[in-house]
Amino acid sequence: MGKAAEALQQTLEQYKLGQSQLAKALGVERPTVFRWFHGHTDPPAQTMVQICEVLRTIDPSAADFFIQAFLGSSPDPLPPPVIFTAPQVLPDSDRVNVAALSAIFANTTNSYKYLFFTAILEILRRRQFESLSSISFQELVIEMLASAWYPHTYFKLSFGKQDQIAQKLDTLNLNISEPILKFTDSDKKLLRKTILDQNPQDIINALSRYVPFRLLNPFLVNQLKGVDKGKGNVLDLAMPQIAADAFESEQPLYKFNSVKYAEVNAIELHPAWVSYFEQHYTIVKGWAAWEWLGYMQRRNPSTPGLMNKLFMPTKRDSLAKQTKFWKLVLKYQPLTCIYSGESLDSSTPISLDHYLPWSFVAHDQLWNLIPTLPAINSAKSNHLPSPSLLDNFIKIQHSALVISHNQMKSSEWQGFVEPYEIDLGISIEKLTSFEDLREAYGRVIEPLISLAKTQGFQVWNQ
Repeated sequence: MGKAAEALQQTLEQYKLGQSQLAKALGVERPTVFRWFHGHTDPPAQTMVQICEVLRTIDPSAADFFIQAFLGSSPDPLPPPVIFTAPQVLPDSDRVNVAALSAIFANTTNSYKYLFFTAILEILRRRQFESLSSISFQELVIEMLASAWYPHTYFKLSFGKQDQIAQKLDTLNLNISEPILKFTDSDKKLLRKTILDQNPQDIINALSRYVPFRLLNPFLVNQLKGVDKGKGNVLDLAMPQIAADAFESEQPLYKFNSVKYAEVNAIELHPAWVSYFEQHYTIVKGWAAWEWLGYMQRRNPSTPGLMNKLFMPTKRDSLAKQTKFWKLVLKYQPLTCIYSGESLDSSTPISLDHYLPWSFVAHDQLWNLIPTLPAINSAKSNHLPSPSLLDNFIKIQHSALVISHNQMKSSEWQGFVEPYEIDLGISIEKLTSFEDLREAYGRVIEPLISLAKTQGFQVWNQ
């Protein structure tokens, strides 16, 4: 079950809302909500905002719960462009300027502020919200790079043409090991060490030159009125002294470890803000994640599964159900591996290969899985298949659909093949027709492969 489907199920149960009620408010058929609720498929990306808006009209707390359930825990083949807006309000406070915090991402044109602020939250959480120690630029930038590695390098998302985070990551020669690739690197500890071992001081200097100083602008509006913002980095040069002078009166998010710009290499968080973040961590983290989602959606409007690619997954879902399907097929008919030409039967140890790599589609739908030998699956990794293999792939999928249709009970078979119907846009009645299936795959697979190539996925030459 995907995160969005799981969050929706939790929300409807928690607030005792009916599937029919939600379907009517959204203007969709009840079976559509039924499929979301039971995890047969996730709501498409463009529907997420609509669900939030509808829930807010029914019960604002249900909308907040849905957002936190989705973002706090983090496929439509080609979703149309959609711009997300922040669906929740940060908790008010009589100690800190929440309105200033709400404005830190206004008019943002690159990823730095999102990653910098998220880095602060992550480091605070690891330190158990201890407020006395400073946080060095080195620790902040390493955290930023580690957070950016998964969406940019692993999932090949764009941060924008001029974004230096992506450029700097591409210059690193990282030795990425299995725990990182299989999402068992708890808290990105190994990934941070791998980046730090590259001695990226030049990157740290470049990425800490502007954003730590400019993130404070909303907190110091009155103090900055007399500062000339139009000449180079005059404002940045003045910020350490301004932040220090106003630290007690205005309570900006942080000040610096020196009032001299050339000597600054760390920030010192205001204790009142640390207390606020500790009290409202889940909400603040969810708000920042939603803002980050909106920024990345604008730069990757046609990318499938975007919501599942922004943060390191906590784990990969089990393929037990999909393996059961293919084991049943192999029990009744041997198949030929499309990559190696080897025969596969019920006694052959198999792995399930994502024909379109998982790091591109970010799902485990049966229509994109095919049995192969474990060594072949490992060698193919996250590469695209050769275009010449598409017909053989469809033939095996067709054989599997025919065999499973003949061997399974009708209700069980329909549960297995529903993703074909939804994602490929083909009726269940036509799934066992080879020509109809090939036409459906052609409509979906070929545009996705073209998009994957533009994002940097390479074709596997076995």
